[in-house]
Amino acid sequence: MEKLISDLRNFAKERNWIRYHSPKNLAMALSVETAELVEIFQWLETADSLQVDTTTRKHIAEEVGDVMIYLSMLADKFDLDPLTCAKDKMKLNAVKYPADK
Repeated sequence: MEKLISDLRNFAKERNWIRYHSPKNLAMALSVETAELVEIFQWLETADSLQVDTTTRKHIAEEVGDVMIYLSMLADKFDLDPLTCAKDKMKLNAVKYPADK
């Protein structure tokens, strides 16, 4: 995760894009990329969404990459580790939604 964050910082710095990377803009870009991921599945039946062709799988991978990039950049603005955030949230979910209920 640290390497990805470092690479993302360098990528943005080299292109002078940091000025555009406010939390607001990153959250909006994350939303757009998530919508692009959703669009791939929009009209597929559930069963069809489980077995996609190679081209669609590649498209999914690209959109997952975009989502991960913007999510990581947003988390970095607040000095958050997305993996730690996910683990902590899973602990809260385990309490909120116990397996035995």
